[in-house]
Amino acid sequence: MRLKFLLRPNWLALTLLVFAFATACFLLLSPWQWDRHLERDAQNAAITRSLSLPPRPLGQVLPDGAAPTTHTAWSRVTVTGTYLPGKEVIARLRTVHGEPAFEILTPLRTTSGDVVLVDRGYVVPDQTVDVPDYPPPPTGTITVTARTQVDETDPQHRDAFIPAGSTTGTPHVYAIDSTVVAEATGLNLRPGYFQLTPGQPGVINALPLPQVSSGPYLSYSLQWIAFGVMAIGGWVYFTVRESQPGGALRDGSPAKPRRKSVAEQLAEDEADEEPLPMRDDSRT
Repeated sequence: MRLKFLLRPNWLALTLLVFAFATACFLLLSPWQWDRHLERDAQNAAITRSLSLPPRPLGQVLPDGAAPTTHTAWSRVTVTGTYLPGKEVIARLRTVHGEPAFEILTPLRTTSGDVVLVDRGYVVPDQTVDVPDYPPPPTGTITVTARTQVDETDPQHRDAFIPAGSTTGTPHVYAIDSTVVAEATGLNLRPGYFQLTPGQPGVINALPLPQVSSGPYLSYSLQWIAFGVMAIGGWVYFTVRESQPGGALRDGSPAKPRRKSVAEQLAEDEADEEPLPMRDDSRT
């Protein structure tokens, strides 16, 4: 039976490996990149939309304390209230323009009584990799324009902490999550946070907008599909080849002769040569 080789352990292992890889390409890796492509498209659309619309009061964009979503993220809102510098928090392990940075998070109590988390911008670590001095927020009632942002998620779900040797006692967080900041400060924060735009009261170094580009995620998604198809195509090719007469894995198929080494070939050539006849000098 020509297809009996398919039941050999080595071929079964190869088949399992090929189809496991192809399944991962089709159901995990390609959809993962496709989801990132859709997220980038949604972000680009939200940024473009926010640039064309004027800032609106927070209550109009997010009524009744609603949390920001992918549709309302990056919307420009105006908030009036008073900063709470005693409840400040620092977001660590950030990157701005490819360089490490800290982001300064200061709660702001609005005139309506809500408390929102305001991202005042970033500072660059000093030579000791510590948080450098930065200006405090202004006092009194102010009005700021900020961009709404969805809460981040720390994959390790770490709580806020105060670094060893800190002289200010300001808590640090690994992700800008209003829930984590609320636990650290004891405040009842609205969900999400609000990123100050340039020139606003209390801004330090305004965070830049992401580049509006599709990125490589769509091509990555298509590449993973191509890899899965190539893996299955290669398996089919070798299966057909081995099923033909002379396949190396077929039962009873003759083994491919081993190629002789140079030394073996020279030895055979010497053995094939006939010895020259001996000369008889006694007849002379």
